[in-house]
Amino acid sequence: MSGNTFGTLFKLTTFGESHGVGLGGVVDGCPPGVAISEEVIQAELDRRKPGQGGPAATARKESDTVRLLSGVFEGLTTGTPIGFIVMNEDQRSRDYSAIMDVYRPGHADFGYQAKFGVRDYRGGGRSSGRETVSRVAGGAVAQQFLRGLGITVQAATVELGGIAAAGRDFDGAQDRPFFSADAGAATAWDERVRLVKAEGDTLGGVVELRASGLPAGLGEPVFDKLDARLAYALMGVGAVKGVEVGAGFGAARLTGGNNNDPLSPEGFLSNNAGGILGGMSTGQELIVRAAVKPIPSIAKPQQTVDSTGSARSITIGGRHDICAIPRIVPVLKAMLLLVLADFVLLQRRVGR
Repeated sequence: MSGNTFGTLFKLTTFGESHGVGLGGVVDGCPPGVAISEEVIQAELDRRKPGQGGPAATARKESDTVRLLSGVFEGLTTGTPIGFIVMNEDQRSRDYSAIMDVYRPGHADFGYQAKFGVRDYRGGGRSSGRETVSRVAGGAVAQQFLRGLGITVQAATVELGGIAAAGRDFDGAQDRPFFSADAGAATAWDERVRLVKAEGDTLGGVVELRASGLPAGLGEPVFDKLDARLAYALMGVGAVKGVEVGAGFGAARLTGGNNNDPLSPEGFLSNNAGGILGGMSTGQELIVRAAVKPIPSIAKPQQTVDSTGSARSITIGGRHDICAIPRIVPVLKAMLLLVLADFVLLQRRVGR
């Protein structure tokens, strides 16, 4: 099975399934001398572990305790592959025995069966959102590397269940429910989640990510543009159905005179481009948003078929999030960090 490695020079390879023994990965290409520890990685993992997010959260409880296996000596990276593992602790595979031969609408079941002829039906196996624990661990390593260069990344929820946040307080978002960019929105979202949960349904939302301290010129011409790789990285997260940079889809409704970012001797006067022009960073703040679909496991009857092609009706039980937000927020942040770490190393290769 391919598609388990991300990156060109700063690489993350992951393994593991939702109901297997554990999940883990290997970060290869991280320069030596970067301060890293299990505690640093754990702090990021704690932001996405099951049980986070109040009424929106799954009842599954996992400590997501990370163990470093290699590549770190006396608190510093050695330049060799950094191996890590997170053991599964609270699997309840019996929850899925009743639907082992049924394709769940909105899930990857049908696609995996069509491609491989076999699938792990326990929580979706490799297609489960639980595989993202390895992405967050890899992103924590990338974050430590980038911090040493003065590059920081923040992420916040700006919309949930069709209710948009009015503000953009990214600093405060880290301590708010749902990683909300606005305190008032968090209250409205909580009420929306409780109502939809009672109806047996789920919700989606929008996450915004921002990167500061970027040098100008990150990105490769034509096929490996910075925005192209960002879209690839974020769309690689299972629940993401759309990505926009800067003004994004809003740019399609502007004139060129309104969309262009004028330059002055002091720098750019606006940032509709989201910090990327010609596929390369401008040195401005990078701004990107990801649209997250509703969780497909709902407690309502749905029409589907089984592995024989016979019509079936399915109601999904078990333990599921009502919304991928807030747990997806650290995952998307990790993917942005991995992209930036990779492009920094690529830029060094050309001597800039």
